[in-house]
Amino acid sequence: MTSLFEDLLTEEQILFRDSVRGFAERHLAAGALARAHETAFPFDVARLMAEQGLLGMTFAEADGGAGGTLMDAILAIEAVASVCPRSADVVQAGNFGPIRTFAEFATPDQKQRYLGRLLAGEMAISLGMSEPEAGSAATDLTTTATPDGDGFRINGTKVFSSHSPDAELFLVYVRYGRGIDGIGSVLIERGAPGFTMGKPVRYVGGDEWCQLYFEDVHVPAANVLLREGGFKKQIAAFNVERLGNSARALAFGRHAFDIARAHAETRKQFGRTLSDFQGIQWKFAEMAARMEAAQLMLYRVAARAVDRLPDAYETALVKYLCNEAGFFAANESMQVLGALGYSDESLVEYCWRRARGWQIAGGSLEMMKNRIAEGVFGRRFSQRPPKPQA
Repeated sequence: MTSLFEDLLTEEQILFRDSVRGFAERHLAAGALARAHETAFPFDVARLMAEQGLLGMTFAEADGGAGGTLMDAILAIEAVASVCPRSADVVQAGNFGPIRTFAEFATPDQKQRYLGRLLAGEMAISLGMSEPEAGSAATDLTTTATPDGDGFRINGTKVFSSHSPDAELFLVYVRYGRGIDGIGSVLIERGAPGFTMGKPVRYVGGDEWCQLYFEDVHVPAANVLLREGGFKKQIAAFNVERLGNSARALAFGRHAFDIARAHAETRKQFGRTLSDFQGIQWKFAEMAARMEAAQLMLYRVAARAVDRLPDAYETALVKYLCNEAGFFAANESMQVLGALGYSDESLVEYCWRRARGWQIAGGSLEMMKNRIAEGVFGRRFSQRPPKPQA
């Protein structure tokens, strides 16, 4: 299918994308369906990707990264997802989310202790951000960091921490003091005294998370990532994570689209292929239109983020459009395949489940629309009830 965005890429970017796809076809195509139904983090895939330089692509070369751009990471996600959707999550985990925040703000000592193993695909990092009463209202978090000797005592709990059953390192948002300016983050290792985990809970998308409990967990000063005032820095890095979320949502929608298109061109009903029916044609027309528009926005924002991090308005637009387009494509593709698409014998149902989750994870669509409206009107809108008059 001819794509409108192909001419937006440089020759070097096209060669890179094609080389990543070739790697995926050689090493990841076999077992793609089985891999989609495994809950554990695929460290075997992570080590393979580390050898190819696909982890830490956007990090500085001095830190063991490739010194690439956000566009490079997005192209890698798309190329891998076109062959093995589950493995695209590893590209995400190795370039976006908590590992990106860590690489951005960690001290040289912290990087020396952890970043090498992370970029080698030997360990995973999990984000402790959401709490039972602080999901979208992230600034309402209550996990505290109380001064104690040369460090802090951490008390609280976190939920919805991706990769937590397999992670060795946790980047945990904590409250040093009151208000937004009192929020920062610390690094806590698995097995630290006072740090326990609840039983694994399975997402509809297939992976698992554990509730994290911190009871007087001592964090030395050497494991403090950001002190007071760190919240805005962390959220700026989190905007980058939303581009990874968007790229996967759209790439998974395209994977489902490609499967459904091949099915529509070969499956016959009433003596005609499905693609001969106008009702099916319209489905593909609408899927293509939505995905092309979302893809153009994704590439535009990624291309602009060369010397700066993308802002909240840009990433909210991208996430909203890509989440909607990706899930729409997966949902319509499932309808085209009928019962086959709804069964776990097809990757379409996996793409459908995953794309649905990304409409919640990384900032819900409703929160994205709030951010977009703030950009439209040029001011913040509080979603909290007004304070009672004195």
